Amino acid sequence: MRLLAISGSLRRASINTAALESLAALAAPDFAVDIYRGLAALPAFNPDDDEEGRAPPESVRVWREAVAAADGLVIAAPEYAHGVPGALKNALDWLVASDAVPNKPVMLVNCAPRAFHAQSALRETLATMAARLVSEAFVTLAPGGAPISPETIAGDPVMSDRLRRSLANFRSAIRDFP
Repeated sequence: MRLLAISGSLRRASINTAALESLAALAAPDFAVDIYRGLAALPAFNPDDDEEGRAPPESVRVWREAVAAADGLVIAAPEYAHGVPGALKNALDWLVASDAVPNKPVMLVNCAPRAFHAQSALRETLATMAARLVSEAFVTLAPGGAPISPETIAGDPVMSDRLRRSLANFRSAIRDFP
């Protein structure tokens, strides 16, 4: 089973990216987690660049193919000004006209328990895109304010247990879906 993990943060020392890297390290051997690292390379969404009969920009083609090839998506996003980070929303906008997202299972990772506006907006956007939100796999971590690394998260018994349980729930939801 292959998952595509997407961090909504472009920061080098992102807690969200660290959480996804931890998730990849904690995944069972037959559960590949690929982290998409091309968010910043996507051009600003413009429907004129996505008209029928016209090839989308190369970075968009690669993005869409990565999403389409995945058995499920794992998205970890910070909250900026009570909303979804612009780079992530832009990436999702590029998927609207494709067939990559409808019925695609999605797991959400929240690394800031008090940040619920972005999670809510993300759920709304993904539901509008006809993604299959797997709420039993949603996970909230509370890594604290100190510098966080993937090893810190994977080594923390509470956070690593939450990630493993969420992955198990996600796997079951993907496998058991008709």
